[in-house]
Amino acid sequence: METTHRVYTEDAREMDAVADDSVDLVVTSPPYPMIEMWDDLFAGQDDDVRDALAAENGDRAFSLMHDQLDAVWDELVRVLAPGGVACVNVGDATRNLDEFRVYPNHARVLSALTDRGLHPLPEILWRKPTNSTAKFMGSGTLPPNAYVTLEHEYVLVVRNGPRRTFEPNDTERYASAFFWEERNRWFSDLWTDVAGELQPMESGGRDRSAAYPFEIPYRLVNMYSTYGDTVLDPFWGTGTTTVAAMCAARNSIGYELDDRLVDEFDASIGDVEAQSRRVAEERLDAHRAYANETDDDLGYDATNYDFRVRTKAERDARLYAVADVERDDDAYHVTHESV
Repeated sequence: METTHRVYTEDAREMDAVADDSVDLVVTSPPYPMIEMWDDLFAGQDDDVRDALAAENGDRAFSLMHDQLDAVWDELVRVLAPGGVACVNVGDATRNLDEFRVYPNHARVLSALTDRGLHPLPEILWRKPTNSTAKFMGSGTLPPNAYVTLEHEYVLVVRNGPRRTFEPNDTERYASAFFWEERNRWFSDLWTDVAGELQPMESGGRDRSAAYPFEIPYRLVNMYSTYGDTVLDPFWGTGTTTVAAMCAARNSIGYELDDRLVDEFDASIGDVEAQSRRVAEERLDAHRAYANETDDDLGYDATNYDFRVRTKAERDARLYAVADVERDDDAYHVTHESV
């Protein structure tokens, strides 16, 4: 199996290289409005953002920042195929300008996506790990002026119209099946285990990072796409979604304004072969452990592996690892081998 991965150092508000209705899945984590680390990025696109922040007009700054994201959502709707799914990882922001308050990024983004005709599906909350022993803000242990700490982010899930249809017994779809116990864990609306053993490649010397854990895009790619599909990340960052697509044997497209991040990705891309094999082998080992320990009725022999599975749909599941990555001027070309 071969996949192709393209990264454009261009503005995702004009994704001219991506054809209408050509993307099967979007997995992305945009810069979060009203988080200070992203102020310069938003202000660099619109001087009014800097003026609003200087005037401590949080509502106006919040609105102006989201106006910039809205232009990307316009393009997302254009390129997303009928039945395609978009997963947007976003966190709310707390900030003290004229007063301390929360800025509900997740609600604003979801509203923008549904206003553009995308249909909302159940969303996912995932809890970020924290080492803080002083999680409260405000007046500490004295009521009523302390504030809860934001320790979760949202994965908003929307679909472009009715769900996709497939030919009966579609080979690629059945090969893309996940295991029963993975389904039960992944399709929960609360993820508390995403800071586990699966780690992203090191990104070098990035001086700002909003990268989300590799496990999040990797799960989403497996949950909402099949082999042969194309995954888009319009806020590419350190390339976490591309790595997930490579490990999951899907094609991908990314847009990133900072060409330094693409250079850093180039320097570390050799790590993806070992990472993809480790990811696949850990999934297979986890299923073998489940099969050995469960009291469930595992009624079917897997076609490609030495274990049994619970459902008929799982029988033809096949996992892949990256065997080789070649880089030319246009793309990364990845060869995969079954594990």
